Amino acid sequence: MNKSFLTNLIAAIITAVGYYLDQPIALYGGLFALSGSLTNLLAVHMLFEKVPGLYGSGVIQARFEAFKLGIKSLMMDQFFTKENIDRFLSKEIAGDANLNLEPVIEKIDFNPTFDGLVDVINNSPFGGMLMMMGGPEALTPLRQPFVEKMQSSVIEITQQEEFRDALKTQIEQPEMMGDITANIESVIEQRLNELTPEMVKDIVQKMIREHLGWLVVWGGVFGGLIGVVSALLTL
Repeated sequence: MNKSFLTNLIAAIITAVGYYLDQPIALYGGLFALSGSLTNLLAVHMLFEKVPGLYGSGVIQARFEAFKLGIKSLMMDQFFTKENIDRFLSKEIAGDANLNLEPVIEKIDFNPTFDGLVDVINNSPFGGMLMMMGGPEALTPLRQPFVEKMQSSVIEITQQEEFRDALKTQIEQPEMMGDITANIESVIEQRLNELTPEMVKDIVQKMIREHLGWLVVWGGVFGGLIGVVSALLTL
């Protein structure tokens, strides 16, 4: 059962019992408890929903743009700072995370490189000799061995410490870090722009609605205690 409803139900029962049995302590305790729980329940409802005539209600939807700006600010100022990005890239490139570019290189098509080499040879003084050997087609059997050799050579280069240091130095350039940060910020902005006020309300509501229910419970408890004290003081 919903704890907010249960709290209000118990407070209402205590109020009714106190009234019909003419018990001031129960009456005041139940009445103040009901007042506290209902007030907090209304406050929780006003946080998410617009209530006509009640200024400040529906604050989540009313402050939608500020909410999005707050999310963006949190992401960029706390998580994706230049220091954090630099620390992550330094760790990756330094080899601590065993940076491996081999899967990327294996997807690169090196055939245009071989075609370029053939064109260079064909247009060089060796072109005439090549024509005597059957023309550029005579080099076709060398295509696959050349592609495989180029691929393995590039992989070997990327595994050298000098390459890692050069890549790290390039990435750490201010303009490079600025581009990385700008790209991350652009992605965050694009995702936030897809949000609607209703989506934001649902996100926040799912996160904190369960915990806000305890405000109603404690509102009833403390309201009841105040009511009991008030009843005792009037006796």
